[in-house]
Amino acid sequence: MYRLNPLSLLCAVTIAALLVFAPAAQATKLKKQNLTQLITQADSIVAGTVRTVSDGIDPNGVPYTEVTIAVGTTAKGKLKGGEDYTFRQFGLLSPKTFPTGRQLLAVSPEGFPRWAEGEYVVAFLYAPASRTGLQTTAGMAQGKLTSVNGQLANSFNNQGLFDDVVIDAGLLKADEQAMLDSRGAVNTQVFLGLIGRAVAEGWIENGGMQ
Repeated sequence: MYRLNPLSLLCAVTIAALLVFAPAAQATKLKKQNLTQLITQADSIVAGTVRTVSDGIDPNGVPYTEVTIAVGTTAKGKLKGGEDYTFRQFGLLSPKTFPTGRQLLAVSPEGFPRWAEGEYVVAFLYAPASRTGLQTTAGMAQGKLTSVNGQLANSFNNQGLFDDVVIDAGLLKADEQAMLDSRGAVNTQVFLGLIGRAVAEGWIENGGMQ
């Protein structure tokens, strides 16, 4: 098997960064994405338990974090509940040190979601990148929400998640309206119920959700 030496690896990472990392550089200056935008931008929306998290460097020298989610339910896309889904996000979990002492610091950039084994998440996933296959969540960390004791929030405590979201009142249940009017963590099942109906019934496409 062909192996890159550390120097070649660093060169490959530099090239990969130009191809992959340019849009990722915006992660440190995240533009707020509300729920309507996250649904629209996501290729898949899944809820499930993170089974494994690992990292590595692919044969082209691109550093990645690999995440496997045991999918429980889906609201959008071709993924199915009851199956595992594995994807790779740009960047390492932590710096790597080679036998020569040279260190590779290409960790996932600030603003990217962080993943932990055993957590229950709702992920608004972009489609995999055409050139690298790498994948992350819409809105970066805004599009990965974690459920704790039945309460769901992203790493920004849902700041801006419902800002400027307008849904026809006739489409909403009372607990969903209350959720849209709230701030901070939200009930996981209420959130998933709203997302599922919004996608299945085409609220955004039909103008019922903006």
